[in-house]
Amino acid sequence: MAGISIAKLCKAFGSVMAVKDLDLEIAEGEFVSLLGPSGCGKTTTLRMLAGLDFPTSGTISIADRVVNDLPPGKRDIAMVFQSYALYPHMTVAQNIAYPLRKRGVPRRERLVKVMDVVRLLQLETLVDRKPRHLSGGQQQRVALGRALVREPRVFLLDEPLSNLDAKLRAHMRAELIELHRRIGKTMVYVTHDQLEAMTMSDRIAVMQSGVLQQFGTPADVYERPANVFVADFIGTPSMTLFEGTLHRQADRLEARIGSLAISLPREHVAWTGGTDTLAIRLGVRAEDVFLGETGEPATVKLVEPTGHENIVLLTIHGMVVTARLAADARLRAGEAVRVGFRTSRLHIFDRDAGTRLNGDGPARVASFRSLQSIGQR
Repeated sequence: MAGISIAKLCKAFGSVMAVKDLDLEIAEGEFVSLLGPSGCGKTTTLRMLAGLDFPTSGTISIADRVVNDLPPGKRDIAMVFQSYALYPHMTVAQNIAYPLRKRGVPRRERLVKVMDVVRLLQLETLVDRKPRHLSGGQQQRVALGRALVREPRVFLLDEPLSNLDAKLRAHMRAELIELHRRIGKTMVYVTHDQLEAMTMSDRIAVMQSGVLQQFGTPADVYERPANVFVADFIGTPSMTLFEGTLHRQADRLEARIGSLAISLPREHVAWTGGTDTLAIRLGVRAEDVFLGETGEPATVKLVEPTGHENIVLLTIHGMVVTARLAADARLRAGEAVRVGFRTSRLHIFDRDAGTRLNGDGPARVASFRSLQSIGQR
């Protein structure tokens, strides 16, 4: 089994803890992304997996073998770097064949393996070209080919698409998804681009300041973010977060955000303890804001047309909320509208701890107390 097990992994650089108590179980054949902002520890984690850095403490196991003290060449992994790192004096075929030549694989066998990889990556017409005559996407495929030809147990990819333009990144994302489907190998992918992580991964490990925040499927981290950081980091545009209070009534809960009061069933929030009031942050995704003939009065602050939709900033009771609306919604800055939330999809977090309070099941939610129509959609 070519799975990866990471247990209590720590890496310190002097007094700075780059990775702290990281636990991950990655199944054989899984595509897992390490996602987070710069400095969150994702590349350090990948370098420890590769053997380029060694842990301060904790264990790394690949295929049920602890590899902490093994050099990179003994780990049966292949790494693809952000910079591609191709040899400029070698052709495409020579670059791909280089790892096999270093291992002493016979020339005839090398040729067969290289041509198999060349066909897999659709590089047949480029085998005699040198890197300076290749596009960014072609160089990226050659770098992948050099990793593939080794037939490793695990592939490690360190932001391999970040040097490409937007159109080529989209094309290469699709190619990597298809490549993973065909070869079925374990892949660990480092990125700060949530779109890459969401579209390519089986599961995503979201990190901040060296600490794992959430490890789950793309749907999990988007629909049920574990804390405020994940909620704010995942999603374009970001989730709108309001500060308010949650009040426990006899048969229901009530979230109060400014002058708005939102009635919720008791089971909507996992709430224990003796207090009947809790400081919260309430989150609203842009797609869960809608316009209607009835609703709370709001003012359009900014409209950002993207072609297929409009991203709209709305001011409601002095608070700004982001909405994702259809492209045919003809709105202008300063226009008065009425706004509602799909309250069954509200996210509620403890204001101090930042942790998620929503239960896992779908919420059955009543409307805003001050409005009869909001939340009924």
